[in-house]
Amino acid sequence: MEDCTFPNPDDSRKMENNWAVHQLMTTANFSAKSVIMSWFIGGLNRQIEHHLFPHICHVHYKNIAPIVKQTAHEYNLPYHEQKTFMDALYVHGKMLFKLGRK
Repeated sequence: MEDCTFPNPDDSRKMENNWAVHQLMTTANFSAKSVIMSWFIGGLNRQIEHHLFPHICHVHYKNIAPIVKQTAHEYNLPYHEQKTFMDALYVHGKMLFKLGRK
C-alpha cells in the first residue's frame, strides 16, 4: 500500500524500529468488516493483526483489531487500512504504477 513505509536497514544492518512497530509501518488491512472476505481468504485481509499475532487463529482478529488500532493511535503509530478490497486494489495499482515509473 502507498501509505506503508518500506524501511531499509542502516549500514550496520540494523532496522530503525523494533519488530512490532515495523509491522505496523509496513502492513495494511483491507475489507476488515467483510465477513465473506475474512472467511474466503482466512483472515489475511487483517494483515496487521496477522503479522503481529501469527499464531492466533484468524477468527480472533476481529476482536483483537480494535485493541491494536487504539494502541497504535495511543503511541502515534500508523494503522493502515482500506475500506474495501477494490479500494485496496486501486491503491496497490497506484503504488505499482508509481514504482514502475522510477
